[in-house]
Amino acid sequence: MTLPGRIRLAAVAVAGAIAATLALTQPAAAAPGGVPVVSPTPQQISSQPDEVKIPSTVVLVVDQTTDAAAKDLLSTLLKEHGAKRIITLDPDAAAQQHGLLLVRLGGPGFSSQAPSQAEGYALTVSRLSGILIAGRDGSGQYYGVQTLRQLLVPSGGSWAVHGVSVRDWPNMALRGSIEGFYGPPWSTEARLHQIAFLGETKANTYIYSPKDDAYLRAQWRDPYPQQELETLGQVVASATAHHVEFTYALSPGVSICFSSAADVAAVKAKFQSVYDLGVRSFSMPFDDISYTKWNCDGDQAAYGAPGQAAAGKAQVTLLNAITADFVKTHDGVRPLQTVPTEYSDLEDSPYKTELRENLDPSVVVQWTGTAVVPPSVTNDQARQVSTLYGRKVFLWDNYPVNDYGESAGRLLLAPYDHRDAGLSQYLGGIVSNPMNQEAASQIAEFGVADFSWNDAAYSAERSWPQALARLAGGDPEATAALTVFADLEHYGPSSGPGPWQPQAPVLAAKTADFWDRWNAGDHSASGELRAYAEQIRDAAPVIRDGRVDSAFVTDAGPWLDATALWGQAMVTRIDALTAAAEGDQDKARQLTTTGDSLVSQAQAVKTGNTNAWGVRQALVGDGVLDTFLSQARDATVGSTAGAA
Repeated sequence: MTLPGRIRLAAVAVAGAIAATLALTQPAAAAPGGVPVVSPTPQQISSQPDEVKIPSTVVLVVDQTTDAAAKDLLSTLLKEHGAKRIITLDPDAAAQQHGLLLVRLGGPGFSSQAPSQAEGYALTVSRLSGILIAGRDGSGQYYGVQTLRQLLVPSGGSWAVHGVSVRDWPNMALRGSIEGFYGPPWSTEARLHQIAFLGETKANTYIYSPKDDAYLRAQWRDPYPQQELETLGQVVASATAHHVEFTYALSPGVSICFSSAADVAAVKAKFQSVYDLGVRSFSMPFDDISYTKWNCDGDQAAYGAPGQAAAGKAQVTLLNAITADFVKTHDGVRPLQTVPTEYSDLEDSPYKTELRENLDPSVVVQWTGTAVVPPSVTNDQARQVSTLYGRKVFLWDNYPVNDYGESAGRLLLAPYDHRDAGLSQYLGGIVSNPMNQEAASQIAEFGVADFSWNDAAYSAERSWPQALARLAGGDPEATAALTVFADLEHYGPSSGPGPWQPQAPVLAAKTADFWDRWNAGDHSASGELRAYAEQIRDAAPVIRDGRVDSAFVTDAGPWLDATALWGQAMVTRIDALTAAAEGDQDKARQLTTTGDSLVSQAQAVKTGNTNAWGVRQALVGDGVLDTFLSQARDATVGSTAGAA
């Protein structure tokens, strides 16, 4: 297929997403009698005939199995949506209540419909029986409440819950994000914002692994200063409250002496310091290090000359020792995780043989796909890598991370896509490596959470508009503005020769159609394209008017500045072209000069120093928008010169 053909197909898909976005008003919106929109997509959901109104007094039924975080979230939701008084009772006492709305929350004993799968839940909402949430475990209860949150709808001046029956559970055990990029790490505020997002989208994993945290890599042996340890403890506590597992990832490979008892003890001491904060999940990554040299002479004696097999043996020895002497001796600790030095291919090697044959079976291995930034991940690839490592791996997905050269100056806001349905058969989970811009990362991460919960039902065309609408609080105008803006930041660079997501597919299709019609003599085409140019120009003010998540607005600030200028430049270029076609050469020349100034201003907008690549031009629709402006200028100048 030719490039224009691929662009047009991509545009059709994104245009469909835009249409769906514009139709979205409330998270639970559904056609009469239809199934409400819930994300991640449930395994089983059906509508019930009647909605249930939230009265001023509600009876909350709990028992000893009720999860505290789920109860707190449920109480907050009820109070925010009309309940002025909540009476908390046990099941026996609640049976004596009549005429009040009963909201039941607890373990499997609350409903025979509760799934057997970990983190599963059953939710029923009906006028006859009230509201029932039964979770297989505490996380299941919490996720049931997160689904209920999406079912709240305005009703006659108050609030109601859409009538439904839901049985739901995740397909993948590990779902979430890994703060694993180079460049300035997130602030504590950003981490807390991320963790709340993960809990909301039923993601259960946050891996703390910022490459530029010196205490994780360059100074991994050094203890944290007390203040930093306390700050880290705040993030750990927040993760626990949102049913997110905080995984602490220590990367000693840059300088460790594997054969040194003192260095092994230093690893344990570092893990112990965060175990004391409440951390129960640990990782020891060996990515982005060399196995062509040792860090000490003792390793040469212990493991032989540097090389693949020797590196594998040294890493296995350390991982097995930490598993035996720390993981299995501390209450509640999850299986140890690692990122192998060979993390992005499907070729067998002496290194992989060491891990496959000798690594403790409980250790969980991460993999990034067939490249550092893969254009796709297929079932066959995942099956192969599981065989190579002798276990079910989980995917460290380097999207939407933007810390590498090809992504310099970019926000990456395209949908999560090109991952095969069925990956849950071969992968233990997926964690997304996000951008240095935390809130802007949530558009792609929303899709990751949706996919890893229910990959069989995942649709990028459905999920992407939901992600945008979520950031806009369900407001249609703000969501439409976000959709236009995200199309201009749609480019997805990869480790290969070309992008895995096209740039600005909607705009590309519109400009291609414009030139087809304009060159054929249909000058009415300018009106339609000008209307879209106005949407580009006006997107930034709408996004900034208070309806869109404020953290996203801050993250996207330079790109929003540039978008407003590029949009005005596009309006001006179209007006100049139209003036020239109508024979008003003076106006065309004046508008051309104005357009030149706007383009220069747009090109001068710089990013903040927030990424490893430093300060760059804030790229907006590059290769599409700027190309159109150049073509429009050339056509205008050609017309005015011919007229002169």
